[in-house]
Amino acid sequence: GVLEIKGKVSPFLELGVGFNMDLTARENVYQNGIILGLSRKQVDERFDKIIEFSELEKFVDTKMKNFSSGMHVRLAFSVAIQVDADILLMDEVLAVGDMHFQQKCFEVFNRYKQEKKTIILVTHDMGSVQRYCTRAIFLSNGKIIKDGNPNKVVEEYTRFAMQ
Repeated sequence: GVLEIKGKVSPFLELGVGFNMDLTARENVYQNGIILGLSRKQVDERFDKIIEFSELEKFVDTKMKNFSSGMHVRLAFSVAIQVDADILLMDEVLAVGDMHFQQKCFEVFNRYKQEKKTIILVTHDMGSVQRYCTRAIFLSNGKIIKDGNPNKVVEEYTRFAMQ
């Protein structure tokens, strides 16, 4: 098949991708921001917002190797949403964040939705699918099992999982 992308994509696919564990959070914000397409000047302008959203102000000069997985997620997500992407690609990574931070992330998803932007969310959290998705696709072994209304897709997924 063919996939055509119209817009800028901000991928958030795997914990730690784009981060150097021997660098500080500050250094990694710059590195990751540039990898995602921001200029150094843009990272400078957005740096405070990134750190504030991540709630890691006290750890900005701490090396990433001393961060928990939840802290990694906070920082990576905070950088990803500052890229001004049209498409946010999220793969299961919010599963390691705490409930408070997950709620902040879903508020960002709602904002993206209101701005008519696209979020591709890969998850096994059916509650999130029902709450935040306008369309869902259930895949199994690379094949589409069900595509459409999130509630109907969740029903099919649940039936499939119970077999």
